[in-house]
This record gives sequence, C-alpha cells and structure tokens, in this order.
Amino acid sequence: MFKALVLDKSEGFRAEVREVDDSFLPDGDVTVAIDYSTLNYKDGLAITNRLPVVRSWPMVAGIDGAGTVIESRHPAWKAGDRVVLNGFGVAEVHKGCLAGKARLKGDWLVRLPDAFTPRQAMAIGTAGYTAMLSVLALERHGIQAGDGEVLVTGATGGVGSVAVALLHKLGHRVVAATGKASEADYLKQLGAESVIDRAELSAPGKPLQTERWAAVVDAVGSHTLVNACAQTRYGGAVTACGLAQGADLPGTVMPFILRSVALLGVDSVMAPLALRQQAWARLAKDLDPALLQSMTTEIGLDEAIDAAGKLMRGEVRGRIVVRTQG
Repeated sequence: MFKALVLDKSEGFRAEVREVDDSFLPDGDVTVAIDYSTLNYKDGLAITNRLPVVRSWPMVAGIDGAGTVIESRHPAWKAGDRVVLNGFGVAEVHKGCLAGKARLKGDWLVRLPDAFTPRQAMAIGTAGYTAMLSVLALERHGIQAGDGEVLVTGATGGVGSVAVALLHKLGHRVVAATGKASEADYLKQLGAESVIDRAELSAPGKPLQTERWAAVVDAVGSHTLVNACAQTRYGGAVTACGLAQGADLPGTVMPFILRSVALLGVDSVMAPLALRQQAWARLAKDLDPALLQSMTTEIGLDEAIDAAGKLMRGEVRGRIVVRTQG
C-alpha cells in the first residue's frame, strides 16, 4: 500500500489523499518509487478542478516525478536507475506522480543528472524545465547576452523564478514583472536587475509601443503577452508557455510584420527526448543550486491539496516540492 493524491468524479469532483495498492497503477513498462513530486500551475488547475485538465478518471495527480526504478521491462532502464518524468500526458490521461509509486512508459523517462538529487529535480519540475526550454528557444533565435533587456512575466511563479535565475546566470539584463511588490527583493536575489508592476502590461494597449525588450519569457498570456510583443525591439523574440492571465491573444500582427518580432511557442508536455535531455543537461550546468534552494518550499503529500488552492490564488512564490514517501 502507498499514498496517492486521487482525483475522482464518480459522485461529483473530489480530491483526496488516500491509500491505494499496485492494482491501482496503470499500464506501463517501468515502475518507479517516487521520492518527490511537485506542484506546477497545471497541477493546481487539476487538483482544484479549475479547468478540465484531467481526461480520464479516477486520476492520480502530479505531472512530474523523480525517484528510483523498482521494476522495468524497458531495455533502457533497470532497477536502481534514478529517473525524472515531466509531462507526456501524465496526470491528464495516465495516472501521475503525486504518489509513493508510479507506473510509467520507459520512453517518457530521462536519466536524472548526477548534479541533482530527486528533491532538486522536483524543485525544478516542469516549471523550471519549461523555463529552460524557453531559454533554449531564445538562443536558437540568436538572442545573446548583451543584446538588451529581457523581460520575464509572472516572475514570482515557478517558470518565472527559474527563468530569472537562468537568464541572469547567462549574462542577460533581466527585468521581472510581478503583481507582488513585496517580492522585489526576492526577484533581485534571483538576478533581476529591476522589477516592474505587472499592471503596466496586463491591460489592453496599443498595437505597437515603445521598443524596449530584446526578448521576453512569458508565462501569462492574454494582454500581457500582446503588450510584451508590442514592446519588443526589432528582430527580437518572445516565448509563450503559459496562460495565467488567459488563453486569449487579443492583439494584432503589427509587431510581427513591422518589427519582425518572433513569437516562439514552448511546449513541455510532448517535447522530444533529445530536447528534454538537452534541457536537463543545461539546467545542471546553468542553474545555481543555492538559488534553486532559495525559491523552494517543501511540503508533505497530505498538504498538497491545500497548497494547490494557494497556488491558484496567487499566494505561492517559486517552487513547491512534495515529499511522497512517509
């Protein structure tokens, strides 16, 4: 028996931590003892039933997991291997990792870099891995340190916090946008050169605005993303990976056709294995472990439902690691 955070809709929506056994696990060729999971924005949406993230019921929440292989029928993995899982529909159509065990497909797994413990890997989680995918997308576009200011929206969130730390480490001048003025010192500790109020970006604005940003990492969407594009300098790039403000894109094509701004979509769920491995290798190289620790809060599995509510209410900064054993 082991504990799992189970989401059920058989008699109305319910989220609860309860004891289950191996018969509750889904099909898969690798069984993993999950040491740590985490809470990302998508986890919060699922656990609070805010949006229809879950498409198969009952579901074990948790799109991320890190731990040790117990059993494997997959040629790439054997008992004792340390692995990390991000996405691939886990906790949406395949039971997830907010549990003591998970049964997964070996093709979804990445070997845990030696630089990280399972706890550190989950302090990164999908949010931090997505931040690294965003940085890689900017680099593929040709954005380099010294090109100018880089804006990070939703900066106190998981994606934003890791993005600020990564971009600073790589030599960029980072401007963080947040609605939490009290967190300015936190963001500057991570590497932000300055902090602006998210209200400067969150209302409808002109199709073209004063050019400022060499690049943008956006996890917010809606008017914030549109205004960020409208303020991006000629030839700059904007990555889009989230919808905290909304999934709409209420803008015009003006920044793209008059300033040659590139809007780069970043998907973490189905990213190919080679890109995942590159992202984790770069995280091991470019993310300061001390800064990662400073943005991380650890909780037990029994606290995860309450924490998901706080995440949705904007009461959480940085990353939440969830201890799944014990």
